[in-house]
Amino acid sequence: MSGESETSEEIPVEFQRHWLLEPGTTYLNHGAFGACPKRVLRRQSELRTQFERQPTRFFEREIVGLFDHARAELASFVGCDTDGLAFVPNATTGINSVLRSRRFDPGDELLVTDQAYRACRNAVDFVADRAGAQVVTADVPFPVDGPEAIVEAILDATTPRTELALIEHVASDTGLIWPVDEICETLDDRHVDTLVDGAHAPGMVDLDVESIGCTYYTGNCHKWMCAPKGAAFLWVEPHERDDVHPTTISNGYGQQREDRSSYHLEFDWMGTADPSPYLCVPEAMDFLGELVPGGWDGLREHNHEFAVQARRRICELLGIDEPTPDDLIGSLAAVPLPDRDPDAELDDFGRDRLTRTLSEEHGIEVPIKTWPEAPQRLLRVSAQIYNTEQDIDRLVDALDHELNQ
Repeated sequence: MSGESETSEEIPVEFQRHWLLEPGTTYLNHGAFGACPKRVLRRQSELRTQFERQPTRFFEREIVGLFDHARAELASFVGCDTDGLAFVPNATTGINSVLRSRRFDPGDELLVTDQAYRACRNAVDFVADRAGAQVVTADVPFPVDGPEAIVEAILDATTPRTELALIEHVASDTGLIWPVDEICETLDDRHVDTLVDGAHAPGMVDLDVESIGCTYYTGNCHKWMCAPKGAAFLWVEPHERDDVHPTTISNGYGQQREDRSSYHLEFDWMGTADPSPYLCVPEAMDFLGELVPGGWDGLREHNHEFAVQARRRICELLGIDEPTPDDLIGSLAAVPLPDRDPDAELDDFGRDRLTRTLSEEHGIEVPIKTWPEAPQRLLRVSAQIYNTEQDIDRLVDALDHELNQ
C-alpha cells in the first residue's frame, strides 16, 4: 500500500488462513463483533472439554486459579491492577454494572455525548428516569480538526450538578480516539466521576487504564484482541470497588473472605455460565502478539495504516476532505457519504439500499450508519490483520459503481 510505514511494509498480507471468515467475502466490519482466530477457538474447545469432563472439580476447585491467571495477564496488557479488574461478558454489561450500582437523586445530571453507543446511552436514560435525574448531551463535532474541540464540547456541557460523565475512548460510529486522560483529569477537577466506554480500545490503542485517571473503565476483549465473544472487563478505582456490583446478584454478595475481595467474589461468579471466553484471553493476546514484527505495536500500526489508506481512497473517490487528522483514528475510520434518499425504506435491520447492495451483490460487509440523523450517513471501515489492499480496491470500485450509476 502506498504511504505505508516501514513497520507495515515488513508484514505479509495473507493472514486469512488463521481465521474462519467466509471465502469470497470482503470483511471490513471487524469492529462490530470481532473475529476469533482458529488457534484461540481450539483453546476454547480444550477448556470446554476440560470442564465438561468433571464439572464439579472444574467449577469448585480449578476455576479460581484459571480466573486469576487470565486476570493477571489481561491486567498487565491493559495497564491496571488485578484487584480492580473484573471479567464481564461485554462492555455494555460493564456500563450497566456501574450505572445500576450508583445512586442518583432528582436534579442530578448525567453527562453523555451525541457519539455515545446507543446501548450505553439507553442504560444512562434508564437509570436517570428511575432516579428523576437529568441526562445532558454534549454535541461533539465531526468532522473535527483536533482533540481540543472534543474536550471543549464536553466541558461546556458540565455544570455543578453533573455527577457522572460517560465518555468514549474510541467512538463507535465516528472512530474518533478521544483524549480521555485530559477529559478525565479536567472533570475530576470539577468533582465529576468518569465512566469510560473503552469497547474498542483494547488491542486498538496502547492502553494504560490507570494512567487515564477515570473512575471506571470498561473494554471488550472480543473486538481488537480477538478473544471469543463474551470476553470483556471492568476496572474500578479503589475507593469505589465496595460499591460496584454486577448486574446479576448471586452467591458472592455479602460474603466476607480474607483471601478474596467481595468485588471478585461477586463478579467471578454470577451463576453457572461458560467461562471459556475469559480464560481464552491470554491465548488471544499471545497469538496476535506473535503475528507480525514488532508484536502488538506492529499490529496496531499496521491496522492504523490500513484504515488511514482506506479512508483516503474513499475520500478521493467522493471528492471530499478527510474528516479528521490521521492521529485521531486507530483501526476504525468513518467517512460521510452522500445523503440517502429520505423516502427510501430501510430493512428490518435499519439498513438502506446501499448497505444491502454492497453485501448481497458485491460480497462486502461494511456498515453504513445513519449519523448524526437521517438522511445523513457514515460509512465505517474496520481493519484487522487479515484485510488486504485488494479489500480496499473492491470497496472503492463497488462504491464508485453504486454511487455513480
